[in-house]
Amino acid sequence: MATKQRSRSRRSASSRTSAPYVAPVLDPTWQNPYAPSAQERAAHQAALRHFARRRVLPQSVVAVVVIVVLAALVVVSPWSALGAIVVAGLYAWYLTRYLRNFEGRALVLESALRDSFTVTGTPHDVARLATVVDRLSATFGVDGVTPYIVADPGYNAALVPGEDGFSLFVTDALMRDFELIELEAVVAHCLARQRIGVLGRQAAAAALALPDGAARRLVGSAMTYRADEVAAAAIRYPLGLAAALRRCAAQSPTSESFLRDGRFSSWRWVFFDVVGGRDDIEPGDLDDPLVRARALEEW
Repeated sequence: MATKQRSRSRRSASSRTSAPYVAPVLDPTWQNPYAPSAQERAAHQAALRHFARRRVLPQSVVAVVVIVVLAALVVVSPWSALGAIVVAGLYAWYLTRYLRNFEGRALVLESALRDSFTVTGTPHDVARLATVVDRLSATFGVDGVTPYIVADPGYNAALVPGEDGFSLFVTDALMRDFELIELEAVVAHCLARQRIGVLGRQAAAAALALPDGAARRLVGSAMTYRADEVAAAAIRYPLGLAAALRRCAAQSPTSESFLRDGRFSSWRWVFFDVVGGRDDIEPGDLDDPLVRARALEEW
């Protein structure tokens, strides 16, 4: 009898000390870090407009000073208030038009790139690239992408916005030497830039031919690195993208390649390989294809 009582007391003590069961509950605020969000896209759009406003900051200061002076002169002449209203309205119209034109400057880049290359490609390669683009466009939700195979001995690709959608330029050397999974990874990276909303910043920096420092501020920090993450998560094979980047890192473009053209230095922000075989890249630069490849290989 005493043994049974001791057994019951041990079971009751154990039940009192054990932690109560808590059912698992999903966090409704959790977001996949490798999936672009509306907030991320909005932040890139805001950054582009902020950069545009800074470029007209001197004009804005002058306009504000004139408006304040005219408003202060109301005590002298009532017409000054009307003048202040007119100046404010005209400057608001000018600023709105400027911002709209600034964002539209990137559209000029498409025709400039098209004029810089010769469209080529075998029927088999053209069909292969079109198939990859169609499949991945649906994955990334990017419509109206027209692919072009262009003649160039260097490995690279670029996605640029146009009047009726987007143009994707892929070099014939890349089409010839890259495996299918590597080609898919390159296209996925280019589409990921539009998916996360950074393509507009990159295209504007390229179209404006900004100095390197100003271009980096407009493009943003580690944006190619971020597009790598999104692309690798979408195709579910980061090693394919890493292999494509290693091919780019190992290339030594010849003088016939567009990568050695002076225009590439200004336009490089829209290209898959931003470095393009340059030798002056700083160690640890997140645009370096070798650094990007190593990061993907550690996933």
